[in-house]
Amino acid sequence: MIYWVIVFSSLGSIAAISGAFLILKLTGIVRLAFLPQLLSYATGTLLGAAFLGMIPSALVKEAAAPVSAAILLGIVIFFALEKLLIWRHSHDRAFASHERAGTLILVGDAVHNAADGLVIASAFLVSVPLGVAVLLAVIAHELPQELGDFVILPDAGLAPPRAFAFNMLSALPTIPAAVLGFCWLETAQAALPFVLALSSASFIYIAIGDLIPSLQGRGNGKAAIVQLALLLSGIATIAGVQFLTSGGKFQWSY
Repeated sequence: MIYWVIVFSSLGSIAAISGAFLILKLTGIVRLAFLPQLLSYATGTLLGAAFLGMIPSALVKEAAAPVSAAILLGIVIFFALEKLLIWRHSHDRAFASHERAGTLILVGDAVHNAADGLVIASAFLVSVPLGVAVLLAVIAHELPQELGDFVILPDAGLAPPRAFAFNMLSALPTIPAAVLGFCWLETAQAALPFVLALSSASFIYIAIGDLIPSLQGRGNGKAAIVQLALLLSGIATIAGVQFLTSGGKFQWSY
C-alpha cells in the first residue's frame, strides 16, 4: 500500500504543476474565462471528498461527537494559520493584485503540499477508492493555485524557468510527508479518524472560505448555471470514482 501512496502523491504534484503550466500557455482572456469553471469543479471535488469520503470513513472508526469536534477544531486552526500567512491558499490570486513576496508564496506552498501528502496517506490507509478520490480533489484544487504561482512569481523577480523549478521544489514535501504519515498512521490507527476529520476540515475550509467566495459575482444567468453544473460534476466525479474503483459499491472503507 505504501507504494500506492508514493506513486499517487508524486503524480498529484506533477499533474497539478504540469496542468497549470499548460493552462498558463493559453491567452489571458481564455485563462480568465476558464478560471471560474476550474474553481467550480474544484469546489465540488473538495466537498465531495470531504462529505462523501473522509467524514463517513472517520465516523466508521470513531463516535460522531469527537469527529465533529475535530472538524470544528480543524476549521479554526486553518483560519488561524491563514491569518498568520502560514496556510496561504488563495486560488484567485492569478488575476488579482498581490503584495506577498515570492519566498513567502513558496514556503506557503511547501507547507500546504506537505499537508496534502498527509491527507493522501490517511485516505489510502482507509481504502484505495478513497485515496484515488482524495487525490483527484487535491489535483483539482491545486491547479488554480499553481497557475497563480506561475503568474505571480515572475513579478516577484523569478524568471519563468526558475519559477517553474522552484514550484517543483515546493512540491517535494508531498512525498516524504505522505510516506511518514502513512508509516505513523499504520501503527497509530486510533489517530486515523481524527486525521481524516482534520483533513476534511481543510477541504471544507478551502471550498467554503476561499473558492466559493471567489466565485460570487463572477457571472449571472447562464454563467451561474454552468458554475453550479460544474460544482455538481465535481461531486459526481468523486462519487463515480468510488463506485468504479470499489466494484460497483458505494463503500469507502473495507
